[in-house]
Amino acid sequence: MFLSLGKCLFIKLFEMVKECIECGEPILGRVDKKYCSDLCRNSFNNKVNSNSSNYVRNVNSMLRRNRKILEELAPSAPTKISRDKLLQKGFNFHYHTNIYHNQKGGNQFFCYEYGYVPLEKDRYMLIRRNEDE
Repeated sequence: MFLSLGKCLFIKLFEMVKECIECGEPILGRVDKKYCSDLCRNSFNNKVNSNSSNYVRNVNSMLRRNRKILEELAPSAPTKISRDKLLQKGFNFHYHTNIYHNQKGGNQFFCYEYGYVPLEKDRYMLIRRNEDE
């Protein structure tokens, strides 16, 4: 049995229709198109990038929290404080933005412009870096 020209074109067109890689809907338009809409494109890319984005978001959140704690505890830096007080507030010593080595051989740890210098007996000097530096 022979197919009419219209049916042949319809079958050929149907075979060429691609599906959106996000939602599976048929894609109309350019041959190289992968998504049916901007919503699907954004949704797909958000899923692909979510793991790395989550990591960066968590690190930034921890840095902001540390900075806020230092700012709260040392409104007029320099101030001496115990390690326990910092830990009670939720400070995480593993996250900081910079480490400066001072002339005496010690380290100054900073979360943005607020920082701390380890002293003896689990005590810390909270400091604030000048905007000029």
